[in-house]
Amino acid sequence: MRPLRTVLASLAVISVAALPAVAQEGGSTEELDAALAAGYKAGFLCSGLFVAGQSVNEIEANELSGIYTDYQRTFDRLPNAVIDPRKKTVSVSYSDTMPPRMAAYRPGFGCTQLPIGADEGALNFLPRFAAWPDFTGEDRGSAIGSNVKVQLRLGEAERLEAPVSFAFDERTYGNGTRTSAVVVVKEGQVVAERYARGIDHETPQRTWSVAKSITATVLGAARRNGHIDLDYPAVIEAWNNGADPRREITLRDLLHMASGLDSGEQGSRTDRIYFGGGRVVDQAATNVLEAEPGTRFKYANDDTLIAMRSFRESLGADDSYHRFPYEKVLHKIGAVHTTMEVDWNGDFVSSSQVWSTARDLARLGQLYLQDGVWGNERILPEGWVEFVSTPSPAQPPAGSPGYGAQFWLMNDAPGIPQGTYYMAGNRGQYVVIVPSMDAVIVRRGFDVIGGARFDINAFTRDVLLSLQAAEDARLAEEAERAQIEAEIEAEIDARRARTDRAKNAIREEILKKYGLEE
Repeated sequence: MRPLRTVLASLAVISVAALPAVAQEGGSTEELDAALAAGYKAGFLCSGLFVAGQSVNEIEANELSGIYTDYQRTFDRLPNAVIDPRKKTVSVSYSDTMPPRMAAYRPGFGCTQLPIGADEGALNFLPRFAAWPDFTGEDRGSAIGSNVKVQLRLGEAERLEAPVSFAFDERTYGNGTRTSAVVVVKEGQVVAERYARGIDHETPQRTWSVAKSITATVLGAARRNGHIDLDYPAVIEAWNNGADPRREITLRDLLHMASGLDSGEQGSRTDRIYFGGGRVVDQAATNVLEAEPGTRFKYANDDTLIAMRSFRESLGADDSYHRFPYEKVLHKIGAVHTTMEVDWNGDFVSSSQVWSTARDLARLGQLYLQDGVWGNERILPEGWVEFVSTPSPAQPPAGSPGYGAQFWLMNDAPGIPQGTYYMAGNRGQYVVIVPSMDAVIVRRGFDVIGGARFDINAFTRDVLLSLQAAEDARLAEEAERAQIEAEIEAEIDARRARTDRAKNAIREEILKKYGLEE
C-alpha cells in the first residue's frame, strides 16, 4: 500500500470537527441541529445555483421542500442565505456565537461545505483544479453518445404517452410524489422524454444514492485500468495499524454492503458529512466491526465512501484521482453535465453528493446494457456488469429488493423480466436497466422525504408493457406487409404481367384494397 500524501499540489489539508444528526453515534443537541439545518440549506442552495443553474425560488420549491422531518422545524427558523455570485459562495447564519455555515463552488468539484465552526478564511484550503478539463464536445442529447441526434420513434412515443404522463400527475404512482424528469431509452435511442418543476435536459439534480452505482462504475473503470482488486483488502491508512481487524475488509465486501462495520441504526444517514462539512476519513472510517465481513448485509453510506477512499489511497496521486471519474468514465460516454462533489479534504462524497441530468443517467444505464463498452472502447472490465447485477452472498431481509454490488435487483417484482436491476436514490431517483428488452428507464423526482414513495415497480411494468405493445405492433405490421407483398407477387404471376406498367398497376390495385399507398 502506498503511503497517503500529506502535501498536495492541488489540495491543502486542515483539521476539523463535524457533528451528527438523529440516529447517529454521538446524539444530538439543539445547537447541533441548527448547525446541520444551516449546512443543509447552504449546501443545497450552493449546488442548486452554481452546479444546476436553478433560481432560488426553484431550489426552495424542489431541493429545500420536503426535507428530513427532524430538520424541518429548525430549518424553518433559519434566516435567508447570503449568496455571493462572484465568489460563488452561500452562507447561512444559525448562531450568535458561531460562524455561519458556508458552502463554496469550485469547477469540477461542485459545492463543498466548510466544517461547523470554520470561518470564511477556510475557503483557501478547499480543493481545486489548477486547470479544470472542460469537455468541449457537442452534446446532442442522445443516450448513446454526444454526436447522435435524438429522433423519437413514433410507435414507442405514442404508447408511452400514458405511463409517462401519469408519472407526473402526483397520484398514479404515489400520492403526492413529485416527478421532475422521465427518460426512456430503447435500443440505444431516446423514445420518451419529459420534464417538470423547472428541470430540463441540461439541469442536474442531486442523485442521492444513485451515486453509489456511479461509484461502482468508477471503481469498475479503476479495475479495468489495474488500480484496484476486488478481493484485496481495502486497507486505508486509518485501519493499517497493529491488531485492527478492519484491515481484512475487501472492496468486494464494501461494494456488497457487507463490511460488517457499525453504522448506527440508519446506515443511510451520514449527516455529519453531508450537512456538517465533516471529512470522510474522520466520519466514515472510524466505526468498529460488529459482524464478520462478507456475512451480513447492511445498507451503509460509509461502505461506499470507504471504497472510494481506498481507491484514492491506492492511486496515490490526488490530481489523477480527481480527474479519473471524468476522464475515464463520464466524459467518455457524453455525461458532461455530471459533477461529483467532494468534502474539504478532497474525498468524493460519492454515496450521495453527485449532481447529474436524467440524460446522463440514461447514458450510464446504456453503458451497462452494452456490457461496459462505449463505441469501440471497453470502459468497464469484462464481467463487471454481471458482478454488480448478481445477488451478493449476504442479502437484505426477506420482503426487501435484492442487492448486487451498489445496484438493487428487481427480479421479484410482478411483471418485470428476470435480470432487471436498478440504481436508486432518496426522493425518488431511479435508473432501471432491463437487459432482456434492451431498455433503460430513468425517473427523477423531489418526493417528500418520509412521504409516499414513487412506485418504480409499477411504472417500470407499465413502460415495458408499452414498449412491448409497440414492438408487437411493429412485428404485426411487418408480417402484414410481407403477406401483401406475397399477394402482389402471386397476382403478377397469375396475370402473367411482364411490363413494369402492368406490374405497377397490379401493385396499386392491391395496396388500395388494403387502404395503403406505395
